[in-house]
Amino acid sequence: MPHVRRHPLAAQAAEVLLGRIRAGEWPLGHRLPGETTLAAQLGVGRSTLREAIRELAGQGVLESRQGAGVFVTAVDVVEDWEAVLRRADIVTVIEARLAIEAEAAALAATRRTPADLRAMRRALTERAAAGDPVEDLVDADTAFHRTVIVAAHNDVLLQMFDAFVPRLHHAMVDMLRIRPLADPHADHDAHERLFEAIRARAAETAATASRVHLTALKTAFA
Repeated sequence: MPHVRRHPLAAQAAEVLLGRIRAGEWPLGHRLPGETTLAAQLGVGRSTLREAIRELAGQGVLESRQGAGVFVTAVDVVEDWEAVLRRADIVTVIEARLAIEAEAAALAATRRTPADLRAMRRALTERAAAGDPVEDLVDADTAFHRTVIVAAHNDVLLQMFDAFVPRLHHAMVDMLRIRPLADPHADHDAHERLFEAIRARAAETAATASRVHLTALKTAFA
């Protein structure tokens, strides 16, 4: 029976418990042994065991039920969204943006308000003026795309876009430093076309404009 030997003890205890759950020692829905027994098996104190159980409960693996014990509710830890994005390559992130932003552009074309259009126009103007340093252009570009998502009036899409931003920002800056835009005017025109389609309430055209632009971006990274 493996014992915990390194610090922090609670994290190590949680790791051992998770390993035993993954190995099938306690299947989904089963109750873990009592606190005293389990602490002795792991070679830790009861307070350390409780902390380990709280950690796994927070990750959705265990559930403490008052008067009944601790039960297995999942056989593995579900990675959080930020961890997935940190590991994902940039092309994968852009593919996900394609799915999100093309739909958001279509929704924005049908739901945008006068205030949304003003925000988009301001962001577009600031994007046109941005240049060196590269970080300013990336920030201005991101700000414009975010106004499109906001105009879709869908909080889930907005939160998903915001989650992409840190992963995307560094990659875009690095790429543009190595390989500046071949035709900045054409790139900006693509954003203008997206804006005009949204202003015209042309949902299909807006979705296409978004898709074409992001596909070109994906190609640049591929």
